Amino acid sequence: MLTIKQITDNTEGVIRGLEKKHFKDAKATIEQVLAFNDKRRSTQNLLDKNLAEVNSLSKSIGQLMKEGKKEEAEAAKTRVAEIKETSKTLQAEMDKAQEDMNNLLYTIPNVPYDSVPEGAGAEDNVVEKMGGMETELPKNALPHWELAKKYDLIDFDLGVKITGAGFPVYKGKGARLQRALINFFLDEARASGYEEIMPPTVVNTASGYGTGQLPDKEGQMYHCEADDLYLIPTAEVPVTNIYRDVILEEKQLPIKNCAYTQCFRREAGSYGKDVRGLNRLHEFSKVELVRIDKPEHSKQSHQEMLDHVEGLLKKLELPYRILRLCGGDMSFTAALCFDFEVYSEAQQRWLEVSSVSNFDTYQANRLKCRYRSAEKKTELCHTLNGSALALPRIVAALLENNQTPEGIRIPKALVPYCGFEMID
Repeated sequence: MLTIKQITDNTEGVIRGLEKKHFKDAKATIEQVLAFNDKRRSTQNLLDKNLAEVNSLSKSIGQLMKEGKKEEAEAAKTRVAEIKETSKTLQAEMDKAQEDMNNLLYTIPNVPYDSVPEGAGAEDNVVEKMGGMETELPKNALPHWELAKKYDLIDFDLGVKITGAGFPVYKGKGARLQRALINFFLDEARASGYEEIMPPTVVNTASGYGTGQLPDKEGQMYHCEADDLYLIPTAEVPVTNIYRDVILEEKQLPIKNCAYTQCFRREAGSYGKDVRGLNRLHEFSKVELVRIDKPEHSKQSHQEMLDHVEGLLKKLELPYRILRLCGGDMSFTAALCFDFEVYSEAQQRWLEVSSVSNFDTYQANRLKCRYRSAEKKTELCHTLNGSALALPRIVAALLENNQTPEGIRIPKALVPYCGFEMID
């Protein structure tokens, strides 16, 4: 969440940033935060004055008793008791102001960087780069859900029988392709210096709040009510929460972690052609990159993550583009975000396969993730994360873009992992 210092030091800038993100009632909300903060500070000042008076009176009581001034000593004791009762009320008021302020701060998104373009939605995102190989498909090319059926790779109907829509069953070479991609992505991450983590796929409420999924995305997460646990929407949540309430040493940074997990998203309200096949699932596999870094180095870390994801798409020989997201299309927690999309030749549309985000200090402030500098000063870290990569739409694009009259060709980089060159 935003820090009070951010808000008080640059109130108008914060409001402008929230308006760029199309946050409703930005000015009124920030004014309310400042009102709670003023209440908290003024009450703290009164408590400090009361404490000083109590300390002074307490010191005088002993001296008055020594001097035989019993009545004055008793009056001082009475005054101390009165102040303490008043302080209890003030402490409750201050705690309430702090709680109200924090609860409101949790509902306020991160402020986007100046480099984030203006815009209300996906149509306003800026194409930064395009790359990859041009694809020529055979006549009457099939979409991936038909290819999956033709070659018995993925059974969507069986998934409905076992669980429901959005939970496909991978079979035979389809399962082997899925596993090959996971191992390929993890090996590439390890080669780039990321330490692999195998985290839980359910998290507690504190972890959800730590990375900003709660309260913003509560309706999109599967909730195990009996235990008050949530199925993770991304490995970002458990991996980043490793560093909750941790003070790191500067020499430990940047921390680079990667993790493969199953991910779960309710995707409430999703329907239509855009959710056919693998386009939008409730459960899917993903390899995630997470970085914890110093503020002055996070820009470089972000670029290194972007280069890594682009390198994966090049090795998979897929047509891709990189988008700089506008304010209105960015996530709640991001300060800067780039999306990677691959082109589905059979569907004639772009499919998002990765978001690579810099959260600045927003998550770190929620997590209380800090580092101690060489000068022994404690500061908030920057957190970053990105998909490298989400598998469903990668699989969809690989099947569609590599179909030939003889079968589906496997990109050279994947052949050692798959153990076969063609799906036929």
